Amino acid sequence: MKAITLTLLSFLAVAATAQAEEIRHSFFIAGPSFTGIIDEDGKEEWDSGKAAARDGYVLPNGNILIAWTDEAKEFQRDKKVVWSYKKSPESNELGTIERLDSGNTLVTELGRKPRLLEVDPQGQIKLEFPLQPETDNAHMQTRMARKLPSGTYLVPHLLAFKVKEYSADGKVLSEIKTDLEGLGGRKAENWPFTAIRLENGNTLVNLTHGNKTVEFDSTGKVVWQVSNDDFPEKPFADPCGGQRLPNGNTVIASYGSRGDIKVFEVTRDKKLVWKYTGKHRAHEIQVLTTNGKPIEGKPLK
Repeated sequence: MKAITLTLLSFLAVAATAQAEEIRHSFFIAGPSFTGIIDEDGKEEWDSGKAAARDGYVLPNGNILIAWTDEAKEFQRDKKVVWSYKKSPESNELGTIERLDSGNTLVTELGRKPRLLEVDPQGQIKLEFPLQPETDNAHMQTRMARKLPSGTYLVPHLLAFKVKEYSADGKVLSEIKTDLEGLGGRKAENWPFTAIRLENGNTLVNLTHGNKTVEFDSTGKVVWQVSNDDFPEKPFADPCGGQRLPNGNTVIASYGSRGDIKVFEVTRDKKLVWKYTGKHRAHEIQVLTTNGKPIEGKPLK
């Protein structure tokens, strides 16, 4: 009996220690002062050498894909450029980047003729169609467009207060409205910035200026939301990039932060379980490891 009791106590002690283990992430950020990788100790592990990036990914092969306002590049870890794309002369800026399963790269160009493009490894445009952002304000037309497994494209349009899903020939198939009265209407300035299609068919949206992260079902109904109302720390300050982790937690880049919290992680039941309080603000975020273990699969971001 004594041996069983000691074994049980040992088990409970180990379980308590594991439960109390501090979360430590390494992550990529595209930010105004730094674009690169931060390690689990909060130190700069890899620096692209150019700040103010819009979007980016660490690819499965370890290369880093980054979009700035004027150009997009894929780097090896030694900073050798192995792919690049410059915005067209008639556009004002690039808004997003994503490496597709086909090997093509998705980019968006903003300006007088906003458009979505797929560019092949040789730099040739293989697909393009005009976007419908409902504004001539180039900087506010769109961010963080993503291609879905169905072959359609999910595109947040800030000043339209809509996340639109486009077909490959540019037709708008559906819309998620972010100016719902239940979210505060237009006056809340719920500009959709990041839109992530989840495996259950819901869509996770960061609403910058509105300082909310909201999950919508396939009909556009709000099924979960989190905001500064849920935390004494008030971590939301123009949330831009985000990521849904495999454990169901949501990581949010608080781009407008002037306080300690630049990036943070919340659970489904609205507990703040991790925060990055270093000096670099984040426009986009990709968590790479947690307590030394890599994040599995393609990131939902």
